[in-house]
Amino acid sequence: MSVRNVIILGSGPAGLTAAIYTARADLKPLVIAGRQAGGQLMLTSEVENFPGFPEGIMGPELMDRMRRQAERFGAEFIDEDATSVDFHHRPLIVRTEGDEFAAKAVIIATGASALWLNLPNEARLMGRGVSACATCDGFFFRDKDVAVVGGGDTAMEEALFLTKFASSVTVIHRRRELRASKIMQDRALNHPKIRFIWDTVVRDVLGTDHVEGVLIENVKTGETSKLPVQGLFVAIGHAPNTAIFRGQIDLDEKGYIRVRDGSRTSVEGVFVAGDVEDYRYRQAVTAAGAGCRAAMDAEVYLEGVA
Repeated sequence: MSVRNVIILGSGPAGLTAAIYTARADLKPLVIAGRQAGGQLMLTSEVENFPGFPEGIMGPELMDRMRRQAERFGAEFIDEDATSVDFHHRPLIVRTEGDEFAAKAVIIATGASALWLNLPNEARLMGRGVSACATCDGFFFRDKDVAVVGGGDTAMEEALFLTKFASSVTVIHRRRELRASKIMQDRALNHPKIRFIWDTVVRDVLGTDHVEGVLIENVKTGETSKLPVQGLFVAIGHAPNTAIFRGQIDLDEKGYIRVRDGSRTSVEGVFVAGDVEDYRYRQAVTAAGAGCRAAMDAEVYLEGVA
């Protein structure tokens, strides 16, 4: 088995930027892209906040362009999921369902996945009014009525951000009390555009080709009703895609990879970029920047072990 210079796990903005930079450095990276390549931007309709696209660009198209750019410089792609790793020995090992690969360095860019409500029509209406990112999609809901599901800081941040565009924001929470910090609660509770529906869950999203409302149920009375909104923002959290790294690398209490000194991890030669370690910003542009940083750190590392 030949030992590669660098293997990149993930093919969202972080992984693809890392691929571009390592390929241009003549490191001949292998990208384990995953069966659902492209990251969360593949679920995004139009991206208007990525620099260089004044008219906006569809999320899948942006990912396709970044991938073709990496391939142009010599990056190799395998559209399979990584199933396990071995970071306890040298060379570093990455396994897929059908093969095993060895490398001197690994860049982890597996991202994080939004937690969804698993409603009957939720997936069908993603990008058509259903979203998990107000910063990404809030602009499209100017002068519209929207709903936010959740009761933590993320939900309050999403709701407050949406007030810049939406006519009204309705926060739907299954309990009577919020889990958000006191300061975030006060800001949301006192905002004139935000109202709350307590003790309530969303049972489905309504609409044919775009969101026209949500079906809600009071958990105490069992009463159901329809709430007319044009957007539903699910803000119940994210889960980092780090299951295969448990026991191999240091993770924090939420499962995110601990980063130190730029993009380095607890394992020498293993670097990290994007939402798999960044639970605060979660933007395509910050992930891309992190991918650049990880690639440059890996290049310096490889120069020292050559």
